[in-house]
Amino acid sequence: MDIAQVFVWLHDTTFATAIRESGVLFPWIESVHVLAVTFVVGSISIVDLRLLGVASANRSIVSVSADVLPFTWTAFVFAVLTGSALFTSHAVGYAQNFQFRAKLLLLVLAGVNMLAFHLIMGRGLGRWSESGAAPWQGKVAGLISLLLWIGIVALGRWIGFESVR
Repeated sequence: MDIAQVFVWLHDTTFATAIRESGVLFPWIESVHVLAVTFVVGSISIVDLRLLGVASANRSIVSVSADVLPFTWTAFVFAVLTGSALFTSHAVGYAQNFQFRAKLLLLVLAGVNMLAFHLIMGRGLGRWSESGAAPWQGKVAGLISLLLWIGIVALGRWIGFESVR
């Protein structure tokens, strides 16, 4: 079975059909998805702005992250679950949609940026985060993260204006 057949299978599941044919399921799931993405981007932005020294400069990055990241991960789980449900309802159309594929690419890049930040900077967070100013690597990671998430949100909104049926 190739990937195109998987998308057709997803599209034809009872779950996807129920979402697609219901007058209320798709809008409700989409609303939860948008709220979850808003929490994800908002909470990540708090950490990124701290890295850039624009907000919460009087608090350590470790403290800001510890306060915010549990909300980020919870919201991310809801965003993935609702986004997956929305995807199944029009899997073939979404899979062929440029904006959708670009959004997924930016999501992967945001994950790589986060992983690189934690692998490169993670061990030294305790030493530099108390001083107020992040080293240039932390600022670059924060700026890249902000730009990626702005792109993810813009592409997500753009998907809503494209026909995927």
